[in-house]
Amino acid sequence: MKKYIILSLALSISFLGFSQDSQKAKSFLNEVSAKVKAYKNISIDFKYSLHNEAENISQTTKGGVVLAGEKYKLNMLGVTRLYDGEKIYNISPEDEEITITSANEEDEGTITPSKMLTFYKEGYTYLWDKKLPVKGRKIQYVKLIPKDSNSDTKHILLGIDANTKNIYNLIETGKNGSVTTLTVNSFKTNQPLSESLFIFDKSKYSDYYINE
Repeated sequence: MKKYIILSLALSISFLGFSQDSQKAKSFLNEVSAKVKAYKNISIDFKYSLHNEAENISQTTKGGVVLAGEKYKLNMLGVTRLYDGEKIYNISPEDEEITITSANEEDEGTITPSKMLTFYKEGYTYLWDKKLPVKGRKIQYVKLIPKDSNSDTKHILLGIDANTKNIYNLIETGKNGSVTTLTVNSFKTNQPLSESLFIFDKSKYSDYYINE
């Protein structure tokens, strides 16, 4: 009986530690999210990499995104992705093609720029993870584990600058062994933006094929 009491106590302490750990991680992310929402707009330059040893894939590219509320303009791999609050425009100069879709047609599991610091609020459990020194900065990681057992994602590590509370990187590990990493190179806020930045002007693409 004594052994069972000790085991029960140990499990209770372990669960309590996990619960406190999870709440600490969630509170931290909520603090970061609240700070980001307070900005009028955010301009980010980033590096994006994809690695999968099993498939012998290793790719690295750079990109940039401007966000204002839910709207965003993303440039990556030569393609511009524009979201005006209602529709998403994928503009490919190489193919001279534009694909237009409504926002609700997008996969709910997709982490879009506008969901960057809110996607965690549903569908994940949280773990307070490691803190690493990076070029004189202290980066605190939070591990996100999908609740959906059918998810292709094994876990996500979200790295946050412990001092500025700005995102540093996002590392997603897939169940297939692939690892995608988005690392922020520059993070600017409240920049002067053109009023037409998030407006799709069809007249600029008269030679493009438009798929909608």
